[in-house]
Amino acid sequence: MSQVIDIPLAAISRLAFACSALLLAPAATALEASLGSTDLSLRGFGTLGAARSTDGSAELVRDLSQPHGISDHWSLTTDSLFGLQVNARFSPELEAVVQAVTRYKYDETYNPDLSWAFLRLTPNPVLTVRVGRFGTEFYMLSDSRMVGYSYNTVRPPPDYYGTLPFNYLDGLDLAITHPFAGGLLTGKLFTGQSREQSPLGAPPDFDLNESLLIGGYLEYLDGPWQIRLGQTSVRFDNDLPLESFYQQLPKATADELRVKDQWSHFSSLGIVYDQGPFQSQLMLSKTDNEHGTFQDTWAGYLQLNYRIKDWTPFLGLSFATSDPKALSHPIPPVTDPYQLDFYSNQRTVFVGARWDFYRNVCLKAQVDVIRGSADSKFLYRYETEDWDGSMTIMSLALDFVF
Repeated sequence: MSQVIDIPLAAISRLAFACSALLLAPAATALEASLGSTDLSLRGFGTLGAARSTDGSAELVRDLSQPHGISDHWSLTTDSLFGLQVNARFSPELEAVVQAVTRYKYDETYNPDLSWAFLRLTPNPVLTVRVGRFGTEFYMLSDSRMVGYSYNTVRPPPDYYGTLPFNYLDGLDLAITHPFAGGLLTGKLFTGQSREQSPLGAPPDFDLNESLLIGGYLEYLDGPWQIRLGQTSVRFDNDLPLESFYQQLPKATADELRVKDQWSHFSSLGIVYDQGPFQSQLMLSKTDNEHGTFQDTWAGYLQLNYRIKDWTPFLGLSFATSDPKALSHPIPPVTDPYQLDFYSNQRTVFVGARWDFYRNVCLKAQVDVIRGSADSKFLYRYETEDWDGSMTIMSLALDFVF
């Protein structure tokens, strides 16, 4: 990117941090005055999930933060996780939240991640400010996708949420909520830096550390309707760990493929209807990239749920479709296969049921029927020559909160 665009966006981030210091100035006084009456709470959540596919020629990942995915044998790896959250309320206006989650991640370990660690200041019913580490909100519901108990499917649809390796950021956000046309209108802005890694199937991993995230959304809530328009942009601070590959290319071609200091833009629309036993979700997103590596992609899903006493059957359809990125200086025998590794072209029909058989505990079963092209590889690991883009996945999960 040119300095004309780059400098103001960086300045926006610094200005936002400076403003947050002013907004949080009263918090120090509130904290000092209320330490003796701090209200502490401990919460937890978890998933014990098992899944397998009918095809061992590729491994579907839950999201791009995982080095291995679902294959043709039963495994607890992909969906199982456990989290703990501590809330400390110092006053009606000031709260601290810390959350840690252990799950299968980029380095093939289950070492816990500090996924949330923020101060939240709510000086009045209109304004909320958070500073610290908190979940990303690229799309509606994306900040709660680790809490399996909060949704009906075994996992959030990978066609839609799977391309996000960003689970949290270090920064700040500011939300303003106000009555509007009989409902509530919320506007939120956020900025910060990533601290995560994304595996590429073999070491070394793609270092997302210090990548800049800037975004926001408008959300309207009225009775059973919840509608959100969102926009997030990411400027990568590092290239993919493929320097030897880039060095073999002409400089003009390599520069088109490098992602360092380049932007990816995520636009989204989310609509949720929740009335009585019926709930539906419609999500759409468009990803645009200012480089030639990650492919511009449309993605979305429609999910229908109907609660019958303790049972909630559901049915859904999701898709992810990429537009091949045209290069100004292509070398087709080399750049075409490279770009296909970041390409998606598939649709999924998923059906299942949730059984709330005990307080704060539920059991889920789900079948995903995936149909795509053989060049749909972005959401998969370790594709073989036999990969044809289609598989069926069977999943079971036990979700709980406490």
